[in-house]
Formats: sequence, C-alpha cells, structure tokens
Amino acid sequence: MVADTVSPITEACPIVEVLDHVAGKWAIGILVAAAHGPVRFTELEREVEGISRRMLTLTLRKLERDGLLVRTVYPTVPPRVEYTLTDMARELQQTLVGLTSWAEKYRGAIATARHAYDAQQAAAAV
Repeated sequence: MVADTVSPITEACPIVEVLDHVAGKWAIGILVAAAHGPVRFTELEREVEGISRRMLTLTLRKLERDGLLVRTVYPTVPPRVEYTLTDMARELQQTLVGLTSWAEKYRGAIATARHAYDAQQAAAAV
C-alpha cells in the first residue's frame, strides 16, 4: 500500500500562486486604495499610479475571482460599478499596510545599498 503524500513543491505551488496574486505591484495598490470603503474604477485608476486600464481590469478580475473584492453594479445610466474589500482582504490589508510602511521607511537605504553595490561591481569589472 502506497502512502498518499504531497511533496513540498506540489503543496507550495498554490501558495506561490496566491502570493503572486496578492503581493503583485498592482494588487497591493488596488487593495490599499480600496481599504477605505467602496471605490469606483476611475478612482482606482487615479490612485494606482502607472496602471493601465487593461491591467486594472485584469487585476480587479483576479482579485474578485480570489474572493478579495466584491464587484457591485448599480442599474444606472451609465452603470455605476464599485469595488469593496471582503473580510478576507481587510485582514490581508493590515499586513499590506505594514509592508508598504516598511518599504517607505527603507526605500532610501535600499537605493543607497544598490548604488554602493553597483559601484563595487563596476570597480571590480575594471
């Protein structure tokens, strides 16, 4: 009789996929922007710097599919659409605030470290 085991790689794949969806550059921006209540597409487009309409649409669909956003369409002309965080996303959002705060705090130090590393590599190449 063969034991039914799951390899760490097989088990990790879904975790990697989830992290890819929620920790991506655009997903973080959207989740942080939607944290203060329902938000409309155009508001997200303005708040998530550098995102294209297509990428915003694709990322919103992924987040909705993953159960992190609820999309509500109001029967108006033109239709009004709002996105709201789910309870699961609100819990995640607390972690993202910590991550973005950390990035803000250390971005200067990281830039300095990169500059020093690049200078060291350039000197070694000579």
